[in-house]
Amino acid sequence: MFPDFHEMEGDAFSGLGNGTQIDGKVLQTFQKSFVQVQNILDQNRLLINEINQNHESKIPDNLSRNVGLIRELNNNIRRVVDLYADLSTSFTKSMDASSEGDSSGAFKSDGKAGHKRNRPG
Repeated sequence: MFPDFHEMEGDAFSGLGNGTQIDGKVLQTFQKSFVQVQNILDQNRLLINEINQNHESKIPDNLSRNVGLIRELNNNIRRVVDLYADLSTSFTKSMDASSEGDSSGAFKSDGKAGHKRNRPG
């Protein structure tokens, strides 16, 4: 149901191609963030299971407990969104830094691929 970053760690950045080099420190930061995201997603899976069990039990105390569990789930989702936003910013900055010394045009300074489609005005 959720992607498992533990299985992807070795392949996470191997597909960049075009001679793009990523600093080891940057890669370490990305990997750390992906592990954090995976841990939160694992925790969310457990929360969702508990919420479902409480809901199915229809026991008033369990249903009341779901309020706090759903809040925790929402906070975790916000944390994942924030981590992905930080990763996006870091990735863009690392592409900016690596493309300054790279004349291949693989990435533009805005971090996007060099293939731009022109839309009719």
